[in-house]
Amino acid sequence: MATTEQREPIRASLDKQPHEVASMFDGVAKRYDLTNTVISAGQDRYWRWATRRALALRPGERVLDLAAGTGVSTVELGKSGAWCVATDFSQGMLAAGRFRQVPMVAGDAMALPFADDSFDAVTISFGLRNVADIDLALREMLRVTKPGGRVVVCEFSTPVFGPFRTVYMEYLMKALPRVARAVSSNPDAYVYLAESIRAWPNQRRLARRVADAGWDSVQWRDLTGGVVALHRGFKLG
Repeated sequence: MATTEQREPIRASLDKQPHEVASMFDGVAKRYDLTNTVISAGQDRYWRWATRRALALRPGERVLDLAAGTGVSTVELGKSGAWCVATDFSQGMLAAGRFRQVPMVAGDAMALPFADDSFDAVTISFGLRNVADIDLALREMLRVTKPGGRVVVCEFSTPVFGPFRTVYMEYLMKALPRVARAVSSNPDAYVYLAESIRAWPNQRRLARRVADAGWDSVQWRDLTGGVVALHRGFKLG
């Protein structure tokens, strides 16, 4: 049987076929967390902390960490005292994070394997961009959230300062794949990453889609000059 390192490199296309995306993430699983830390210059740790703060979790609450990958984000959420479950549709990512000993469930964001009104809060970090139907995923997240609960979407976004935005987009398309080549088990996946970020809606357009899916009082906060944005919404009781 081939190991993760021996698989043929896979890069998903921007139509985001689920089997392509899952296979691509299976291929980067072993070094995924290291690669993210390197290409973000360590900002990934700050983004995880900011996501936990935005959720305002309380001990004993039930939280769904969607597109959780290896569970590093779930561990951060667990510092709040809430009960957190990691869900991802990449079996390779979940397997790579088993040592973290957090609850893990394989599942598709477009058809979550949870009952209605199961969670006090739902979050997805750097995963909504990889879903074939993001509006369906946002509605599924609403379905499994209790009335009065909240969602936080942490995702790459559009830098707000024009000159920096230009430099950043050039970095995405040119430097990022080269950096990934030095540390990732599948550097071609980071070409997809750059392409998908460039194609992603800006902060205002994403907020509109979150609201259109049924979430109330949707607002966003820029991190790192808009490289990342946190979108938060609530489910009406």
